[in-house]
Amino acid sequence: MTETPVRKKAVRIDTAFDVTSPATGDVVGTFPIHTESDVAATVARARVASQWWASLSFPQRAARLDRWRSEIVCGTAELAALINSEMGKPVSDAKLEIAMALEHLAWAGKNASKVLGSRSVPSSLMTLNQAASVEFPPLGVVGVIGPWNYPVFTPLGSVSFALAAGNAVVFKPSEYTPGVGAWLVAAFGRAVPEQPVLQLLTGGAQTGAALCRSGVDKIGFTGSTATGKKVMATCAETLTPVLMECGGKDALIVDSDADIRAAADAAVWGGLSNAGQTCLAVERIYVHEAVYDAFVTEVVERSAKIHAGAPSGSKIGPITMPSQVDVIRRHIADALEQGGRAVLGGLNTVAGQFVQPTVLVDVPETSLAVTEETFGPTLTIAKVADMDTAIELVNASRYGLGATVFAKKNATDIARRIRVGGVGINAFVAYATIPSLPLGGVGQSGFGRVHGPEGLKEFTYAKAITRQRFPSPLALTTFARSERTDSIVAVAVKLLHGRTRS
Repeated sequence: MTETPVRKKAVRIDTAFDVTSPATGDVVGTFPIHTESDVAATVARARVASQWWASLSFPQRAARLDRWRSEIVCGTAELAALINSEMGKPVSDAKLEIAMALEHLAWAGKNASKVLGSRSVPSSLMTLNQAASVEFPPLGVVGVIGPWNYPVFTPLGSVSFALAAGNAVVFKPSEYTPGVGAWLVAAFGRAVPEQPVLQLLTGGAQTGAALCRSGVDKIGFTGSTATGKKVMATCAETLTPVLMECGGKDALIVDSDADIRAAADAAVWGGLSNAGQTCLAVERIYVHEAVYDAFVTEVVERSAKIHAGAPSGSKIGPITMPSQVDVIRRHIADALEQGGRAVLGGLNTVAGQFVQPTVLVDVPETSLAVTEETFGPTLTIAKVADMDTAIELVNASRYGLGATVFAKKNATDIARRIRVGGVGINAFVAYATIPSLPLGGVGQSGFGRVHGPEGLKEFTYAKAITRQRFPSPLALTTFARSERTDSIVAVAVKLLHGRTRS
């Protein structure tokens, strides 16, 4: 196993804090702790910039977002190295993350006009004299509080779509990956030098709380459910609306007719990539008894080839947050104490901030490894007699972010019965990679959506506009309304709505 210095939480020194590499313990950056007054000044600048940005046409904003995209493409190697140094992800995975973010950025810029532009809607029979339309103006200034585990892809799901919709954005990245956030904001500044449309705040919880209280028009938050509740409570003080992308305990279901090798490959990648530090990670697996043994064998063989370490040849890196190591250890210990078995790994897999893969079987559904988000390279595999049982167990979780189904004949039926925001059939997390699809959860996994048309509309408000084309022959909204008009309306209502009984 790879030994490493334990990474300490970012060190605060009055006005600044250090960021240390989770792989080496070395300081890789120092950033300011922005205060409440700093936040207020930043939001004030954003308020002015938002007016200019909103005044641009959709094509004008799209052209500037394209320039930002080009800046990111040109700096991909530098940005990937920064992701690696701050949170430990292998460089190749960091580049994959950047590529996915670019796909969504391109889609948002290209489709904002079609999704948000003014469009006519039909009037009713009683309002034929009115021309009606709906449009989606930007909210103004959006605050985005981003996570550290996917420090480019995840926050840009809010940042890109908020910008494409016409908002200015104030971005507070995680205190574990502020350098990544600073790089993205600087790249935007080179692409859009006219106004501070995208600005950076760095710091911890207090800076985030100040942003929530600052009067921004919406907060887009991604992080744990526990932190999300605190963000919501703070935003409630000013009635600031929120978009919540919170934790998950995602499951993978394997039916008897599934492609076992493909399902095992998806389970291993879905559960172990990024060292399991993914809100959409596969953490629970339910397998039909007819293929259970073959599936477990395949998963163990594949997982045994995955090694966590700092060298470039390692498939997964360290656990970024020091406190999460204890959570992983506690979940494994609880599973074993309750009768579960480790067919790979176990408690001896934890060394410093590197955790090797663990595969657990026979774990009770009441175990922490099944009920709580582990956020580490662990998998629990349970045998089920049928798919009805599998679906019942998946839906028993208070989380509802995503799920994966491997099956042939009944795959779509199984997918539709799972209570989550997205389901991938015979492929892990494909719905998150398609820019035109919404992404988000239900239950304790949050609410609201990023990506797709729904993601654009999250950062706007629906505005209805009517224009009277000619005076109505039936003057309804006036005190001069006659008894004859009331009689005609009564007859019309009966004709239009009174024949609904079968």
